[in-house]
Amino acid sequence: MKLVKAMATVAGMTGLSRIAGFARDMLTAAYLGAGPGADAFFVALKLPNFFRRVTAEGAFSIVFVPMYSKTREIETQEKADAFASNAFMVMCAALSVFIILALILMPFVISAIAPGFVDDPVRMSLAVELTRITFPYLLLISLAALLGGVLNAMDRFAPFAFAPVLFNLSLIVSLLLSNYFESVGHAMAWGLLMAGVLQLLFLWGCAKRAGVRITVSRPKLNADMRKVFKLMGPAVIGAGVVHINLFADIILASFLAEGSISYLYYADRLNQLPLGVVGIAVGTALLPMLSRAMTRDDKTHARELFNRSLEYCLLLALPAAVALMVMPLSLITVLFQRGAFEASDSLMTAHVLTAYAIGLPAYIAIKVFSTAHWAREDTTTPVRISVVATVLNIIGSIILIQYIGVVGIALSTGLTGWLQFYLHVRALKNHDSVQFDAKFLRNMPRIILSSCIMGGCVYSLSVLFEPALFEGAALVKIGALAGIIVLGSVLYGALILITGVVKTSDLKMYVFKKK
Repeated sequence: MKLVKAMATVAGMTGLSRIAGFARDMLTAAYLGAGPGADAFFVALKLPNFFRRVTAEGAFSIVFVPMYSKTREIETQEKADAFASNAFMVMCAALSVFIILALILMPFVISAIAPGFVDDPVRMSLAVELTRITFPYLLLISLAALLGGVLNAMDRFAPFAFAPVLFNLSLIVSLLLSNYFESVGHAMAWGLLMAGVLQLLFLWGCAKRAGVRITVSRPKLNADMRKVFKLMGPAVIGAGVVHINLFADIILASFLAEGSISYLYYADRLNQLPLGVVGIAVGTALLPMLSRAMTRDDKTHARELFNRSLEYCLLLALPAAVALMVMPLSLITVLFQRGAFEASDSLMTAHVLTAYAIGLPAYIAIKVFSTAHWAREDTTTPVRISVVATVLNIIGSIILIQYIGVVGIALSTGLTGWLQFYLHVRALKNHDSVQFDAKFLRNMPRIILSSCIMGGCVYSLSVLFEPALFEGAALVKIGALAGIIVLGSVLYGALILITGVVKTSDLKMYVFKKK
């Protein structure tokens, strides 16, 4: 199946990126730790990424990719390239002005998103300085994301999925060269900016090799761009509302003990591994394919794409979530506890990770539901759902931190994911193209059962190997953790074959089928 091949390509490249990302995070934990400098850098990291996810990879991409795909489907590649070129120049002009203003007003921006820093001159001044270095990354990665969207629409998924590897390698090099900078935070900030340059140049070259012609000219607010902005309106609100949650987390955590922002960051990095590999793979592969199916009004194909995507999400996300919940301390200790990252940091981060993992399957499934809305050029419904979820998430966080501190922020986020899942199911229940089919409903309980059995096995193994995981040498710890993961994966694979979720004939088809 074409969807499986596309998902495998994106997942493979994203997995490679996550491996590089974990190497980066392990070095970050060792060099930067979880103190004031780390808190300041993570704010500087999150701010440009927030706007990138809202604009370039958020609202813009979910509008641009279906329109670009439709132009290629019903018109010509030349017209599609003209549309992409104008969009590139409009984005460049608009974001350049925005970035200049943000650099000037950065002290006020940091005061707004991390008000707990105001009375802490060390964290405040460092956050302002580092964010002024990192913020131009927004322009570079936004233009790179547009080129990645063009390549995805042409079913060339590998380049954009590989680009984050360059991001992680750039930060790893900056950490290794941190002795030549004022601080580790400064080294990583400059590494982030260089990562944007590398990703843009790489994707520009890939697009050129794919035959895409992006021409530099004066930006024009023509009919196509007016339609983009019209559709982007609710999409910006929706994507913004989703990521307001992230800044609400930072705002609340900035008032808590030093290190709270760092605990959220490190836990989220592990939580983002399956969310990124599976969620990004499904969303990236599904959007152009589902858009084309709906353009042709092919409801049968659209329903098949929707159900198989949701099934693959559940198949891969649920066991990952269970594993994160049953052995969080083992994972955090082996991956991050070294250098400036101490045992007390591991314990707090593990509690946060458990709370995040509760909502992991829901957030991955939401990727599929959101893609179904965007493929229909419906950017309004996801906004309504996001607004409700965000408000409840913030209220829940404020209530829960009174009792369980920073863990309450993650727990509220996890529970809110299931609320969004329920609201998406209700919103799409009357659309024929996105109804659950018999195969999905048959396989769902089997996947849940297999994941629970695997979880019990992984927990037992983590208890059995506890001395090696917590007291052994570094290589022993890594070997013990890798052994548990491999055994759990093999058991889960056997269970889904025994229960009939996946058939050996399906595996042979996916492995050996050429198209």
